Amino acid sequence: MTDASCEHLDLIQDVQPSADGCEDCLAAGGRWVHLRLCLTCGHVGCCDSSPAKHATAHFHSDGHPLVQSFEPGEDWVWCYADEALLRVAGLPERAHT
Repeated sequence: MTDASCEHLDLIQDVQPSADGCEDCLAAGGRWVHLRLCLTCGHVGCCDSSPAKHATAHFHSDGHPLVQSFEPGEDWVWCYADEALLRVAGLPERAHT
């Protein structure tokens, strides 16, 4: 199911995750709670429950609105621009190890 209220689905690319953890936390020695995968460039950032909120920071700095959960068993997408939770058919299931 796709939420028709999001006009950013055309920004989804076939991306490779930039890291198996939050790229920015790994570089700085930080920690995260959950991970999000940018569907425009593949940046892996931490969620807003994490201290540094790198996924949201990536949206604000790079303007990439769509992230997919990078957690095992989760298949949802979040659009920061539309503040919409989405189910997008055809996306591969992705998760860190």
